[in-house]
Amino acid sequence: MALLEICKYPAEVLLKKALPVETIDDGLKKLVSDMGETMFDAPGVGLAAPQVGASKRIIVYNPNAANPDRKEGEEEGEKEEQKEFKALINPEIIASSGSIISENEACLSVPDYSSDVKRFETVTVRGLNLEGKKLEFDAHGLLAVIMQHEIDHLDGVLYIDRISTLKRNMYKKKIKKGLIGN
Repeated sequence: MALLEICKYPAEVLLKKALPVETIDDGLKKLVSDMGETMFDAPGVGLAAPQVGASKRIIVYNPNAANPDRKEGEEEGEKEEQKEFKALINPEIIASSGSIISENEACLSVPDYSSDVKRFETVTVRGLNLEGKKLEFDAHGLLAVIMQHEIDHLDGVLYIDRISTLKRNMYKKKIKKGLIGN
């Protein structure tokens, strides 16, 4: 496994729609493994292939990675589960409902910035696992936010595209002036 470099806004790969995965082979499995290691190292709860420079429709995620420190009373082995991740190949949101505000949403590719983002409360996601098996599941709460955020990356959409124009322009000005993202 290897740590990959995380692309930062305004890298071109982040702004384009990623290509569907046609074949799940050893090279793709290595990319997924490296993405998982990179996500935990960053640290983050999700990572899309475009964020590491690969224009492929792949995401990795683990909502438990948000709190890597084991709390008193947790079962033995739960800390190890926090280092495991899931991968989805060619994921898509096929249904959505409800509305929540994702407070202080942030992104590994949009450094030093967070903002409240309006998201769906529940999404139904369809995709493939690393064995090529079709999956479909409902995601709620934090997992729903992660799915929307990471699948947005596959479509060339960043969470800053979902905030007010004023806030987005303020962030872009700071980037241009070199105040953040270095």
